[in-house]
Amino acid sequence: MADIVFRNVTKRYSTMLAVDDASFTVNDNEFFCFFGPPLSGKSTILRLVLGLETPDAGEILIGGKPVNTVSPAERNVAMVFQNLALFPHMSALDNVRFPLVERRVAEVDIKRRVADVAAKLHIGHILHKPPALLSGGERQRVAIARALVRDPNAYLMDDPISALDARLREETRVELKRIQRELGKTLIYVTHDQEEAMSIADRMAILESGRIRQIGAPAEIYDRPASTYVARLLGSPVMNILKSVQGEGGIEGGIEAAEGAISIADRTAPADAVEIGLRPEDIKVRPWSDTEKESPGRPARVFEVEPLGGYTVVTLAAGQARLKALLRGQPDIRPDAMVAISCEPARVHYFGQGGGALAR
Repeated sequence: MADIVFRNVTKRYSTMLAVDDASFTVNDNEFFCFFGPPLSGKSTILRLVLGLETPDAGEILIGGKPVNTVSPAERNVAMVFQNLALFPHMSALDNVRFPLVERRVAEVDIKRRVADVAAKLHIGHILHKPPALLSGGERQRVAIARALVRDPNAYLMDDPISALDARLREETRVELKRIQRELGKTLIYVTHDQEEAMSIADRMAILESGRIRQIGAPAEIYDRPASTYVARLLGSPVMNILKSVQGEGGIEGGIEAAEGAISIADRTAPADAVEIGLRPEDIKVRPWSDTEKESPGRPARVFEVEPLGGYTVVTLAAGQARLKALLRGQPDIRPDAMVAISCEPARVHYFGQGGGALAR
């Protein structure tokens, strides 16, 4: 078993609180991702798991055993650092072989493992080169291979594919997910790329200034964010957050937001709701006509249109608000056109004072 548990772990650097009372469990054989902006505590958590840092408070367990005082070598976890940390005087092959040579693995097994991981990461043709002659993406794949070639309790990866180009990054993250399933090992992955986090993680933790704000499956967090902070962090374009007004005589008894710029009919907001959230893909946009009174929605002016192939991002000026809508394909919408906007009541998110999510 290689489950990893944090119990009220805190880590400070002088006056900076890098990890603030963190408690979570990464299950055995799970692909777990930490996601958040820079300086949110992601890399510090990895260093605490690895043993390069000691917590100021709390307890860390690996496989059910406390490891606060256990050295990094005895924890048997493999790490891919953000700065890669390859040995410059060794070839790529020797870098990949190094963990196995140090553990006195039989040469026949070393060759088999190296060949296997080299094929998976497409680096067989560069193994003879030193790191200085490799591109940034090639060095990153060599660093990943050096971790994967081992048989540790868990793998830790600190933003390991950020230097790859977009196509190779997509291929590599798919490969990492497949490899993790095949190996049946716990893998903790840190990234600031939301697409990466949502596409590969079984579960993910959202971090803000050293505190864990929400843990869950990516789809669960996206559909039910715990706060406006989490809601804005996931999604592209980000969720529209608008001031909510619940009027007794509101339009059809519904909710109005952004000074009446949009209305949500047939829905009663929680009494303590101060804001509503609308995902761009949940906003419906239709042509507007003053003569078509049955046309649902409120009027808005198209401010900007961004065609992106399979979908189009439309920025709407509605009252005093600017809204983002995500539409399929390439609809015939032009800047300055008048449209009608509406939203399905069931897709509205409600947030109270302080930004916390309320029951829908």
